[in-house]
Amino acid sequence: MALDPADQHLRHVEKDVLIPKIMREKARERCSEQVQDFTKCCKNSGVLMVVKCRKENSALKECLTAYYNDPAFYEECKMEYLKEREEFRKTGIPTKKRLQKLPTSM
Repeated sequence: MALDPADQHLRHVEKDVLIPKIMREKARERCSEQVQDFTKCCKNSGVLMVVKCRKENSALKECLTAYYNDPAFYEECKMEYLKEREEFRKTGIPTKKRLQKLPTSM
């Protein structure tokens, strides 16, 4: 049974795992300043990071949560996933392999 590339129906694993994974990755990119601040604080604080980096951790959580709770952001990530899935169903080649450059000299 061949799958229709244009099919928009999502399985539970796609809704609950794969799309949220894309959301996490994109949110971390968009909150990169907060991620950098928190990372820097943790590196500088060592064992005491739990106590010393509360402000940076709160700022990071706030930024990420804003994206996770944004329905428009979910739809954006869902459309990106559906586009990748459609391309995979057409070509049979996963996105990661398609994006890898072919060797120039053989």
